[in-house]
Amino acid sequence: MKHVSVIGAGLAGCEAVWTLSRRGIPVTLYEMKPEKYSPAHSYEGFAELVCSNSLKASRINSAAGLLKAEMEAMGSLVVEAAKASAVSAGGALAVDRKQFSDYITKAVTALPNVEVVHGEVTEIPEGEVIIATGPLTSKAFSETIGTLLGESYLSFFDASAPIVSYDSIDLDRVYFATRYGRGEADYINCSFNKEEYERFQEALATAESVELHDFEKQYFKVYEGCMPIEVLARRGLDTMRYGPLRPVGLINPKTGHRPWANIQLRRDNADGSLYNIVGFQTNLRFPEQKRVFSMIPGLEHAEFVRYGVMHRNTFIDSPRLLDGNFTLKKEPRIHFAGQITGVEGYIESAVSGIIAGRAAADRLMGRETPVLPPETMTGALCRYVSDETVKDFQPMGSNMGILPPLPELIKSKELRYQAMADRAMEALKDYLEREGKTE
Repeated sequence: MKHVSVIGAGLAGCEAVWTLSRRGIPVTLYEMKPEKYSPAHSYEGFAELVCSNSLKASRINSAAGLLKAEMEAMGSLVVEAAKASAVSAGGALAVDRKQFSDYITKAVTALPNVEVVHGEVTEIPEGEVIIATGPLTSKAFSETIGTLLGESYLSFFDASAPIVSYDSIDLDRVYFATRYGRGEADYINCSFNKEEYERFQEALATAESVELHDFEKQYFKVYEGCMPIEVLARRGLDTMRYGPLRPVGLINPKTGHRPWANIQLRRDNADGSLYNIVGFQTNLRFPEQKRVFSMIPGLEHAEFVRYGVMHRNTFIDSPRLLDGNFTLKKEPRIHFAGQITGVEGYIESAVSGIIAGRAAADRLMGRETPVLPPETMTGALCRYVSDETVKDFQPMGSNMGILPPLPELIKSKELRYQAMADRAMEALKDYLEREGKTE
């Protein structure tokens, strides 16, 4: 009987289940919550967002916007849920975490050919399998995967940002705006003058971090795309001003000038009662977070409803192990999806679930699955994780740099990215039309 086991009900796992079910393939979805939780998870629903509530930019001439447009064209449940649970966030697609999780949980559990089994999986099931256990795979199952692969894992740490209550923000000291006036003015901006910034940088650079265990120190490797803010502060006086505290594209209406440095807060839930500090992933001790982050203009008396935390994340050496459809080359009945493959980011994880689901369905139907065109953002990510020429494999999120260059030179970045997006959507349309004719 044609059947697929999907292990893990995160973004990738849920997309895989959705893809398989819509193709008429029965699925057993294994999810260890609520029987057991990872160190980072606390909500019992599927597709729980941990690090941020943003699925990044919406405009199609951005990497994240293009990827979401491609996902939508492929029938993405995650994009559908995100639009249904969106909160105002300027030009970004941000969601109410609970509404987002509840939407996906309800959609998946309502599928007639899907059985959900709660509890930790420690062995790989027989038959067709998609492993989407995420970057915090349990110790027992991680050991099972390691035995299967015969390869060493690569480890890094991922950090999440603090969340404050809106009512505790001093609105007289902040202002609402987005960079360059794009979209609605949904971000709360906390601006520093030079003296305030330098005091803050010094306090942050000398603040006390959580002491790592010995086994963690052995594998500690900070991923540049989610760098703890205190690490940036320790790299130099102005490092943060060229990163998450960059003041470009902003004018403080209270002074009429561009700030020396600027921190943005983004709405974290639908009713706007919670805001997260953008780019402030951290491993500082909780009392240190309270002390140092209260130096941010407007947050002097902020209520921190969640402090930032840091987690050990794990991903496999995909270029040596997977093909361009996230299928294990040495044992094609097994597919991987999500951050465990080395894609970095919510939507990147989700789209890998779509691809793995399509590959598993095609295998059961006796069909080959053509790799998506490299001109698409999805295809470019597939190519990256399966590129055997990559020696020091590191996680990769969607970005325009992984797309093939255009045949013609376009100096304007905005026009160039728009041309790349148009090319990608046309290539995806042709791909899906060809695929539809073979089914």
